[in-house]
Amino acid sequence: MKNNEDHFKILRKIQKKEDFTQRELAEELGFSLGKLNYCLIALKSKGLIKIENFKKSSNKISYIYSLTSKGISLRIELTISFMKKKMIEYDELKKEI
Repeated sequence: MKNNEDHFKILRKIQKKEDFTQRELAEELGFSLGKLNYCLIALKSKGLIKIENFKKSSNKISYIYSLTSKGISLRIELTISFMKKKMIEYDELKKEI
């Protein structure tokens, strides 16, 4: 479950902005560099993202992370799941009050 949440956060960030260094992306997400690298490799191996470095950039550590169509579909599924979970939590809190 935690991996899904981490993957969801990464997919959302990548969809908003594709060009990050791993350090920038890790910092924005609050992940360690190792954790982010592990997650990116998992997302790439599942065919959810593509990772390419800038061909003509002087900053060779910057990469372009882009979602594949499979990655977009998963992000939508995870968004719906996240919203359902939050609605259930909201309903439970409402009952307590």
